[in-house]
Amino acid sequence: MQRLNGVLIGAVFGMVFVAVNANAPLAPVAGTVLRWLAGLGLAGVIVMWFIAMRRTKGGTDTGEAGGEARGGMFSRKYMVIVALEAVALFGGIQVLRLLGWAAQAGVAWTAFIVGVHFVALWPVWRAVSILIPGIGLTVLGLAGLVMVWTRAVEWVPFVSGVLSGMVLLTGSVFYAQKQFRALAAR
Repeated sequence: MQRLNGVLIGAVFGMVFVAVNANAPLAPVAGTVLRWLAGLGLAGVIVMWFIAMRRTKGGTDTGEAGGEARGGMFSRKYMVIVALEAVALFGGIQVLRLLGWAAQAGVAWTAFIVGVHFVALWPVWRAVSILIPGIGLTVLGLAGLVMVWTRAVEWVPFVSGVLSGMVLLTGSVFYAQKQFRALAAR
């Protein structure tokens, strides 16, 4: 279950990335469609999570890595990485503001730091399910940081926000299904 808990957390944050950033310059209809798709993805993960909880009666699974076999998903190493992420995220946004970067840089910085945090967790959890979205978010965050200095600055929330959210949601749905099928096969 710890594995699915992490997937659920990723899906929630993916939905938030999309919901907050699917605005202009996107057409209102496109923003609405993206929010609905994100909501459906999150709903699917939530349903799989609840069914898995019932099947295991709240127990733990021993699926793909995720730290379960090594003392839990939320180990001391995890906590250190998350603490460093929080400092880099909020401190970095303040530095960008002080340096006069466009407000959209905050979205790009957030995607970049969240992506780096996932990549940093890969050696701890040894789970490809964390590495792939981590690389995706890191690249989309870097792209947004470059775009801040171009005429495409208004598209930073789409590239670094909406697309990052979709990467998180797609990964969450894929790995939730994988874990769900593994539980069903038992």
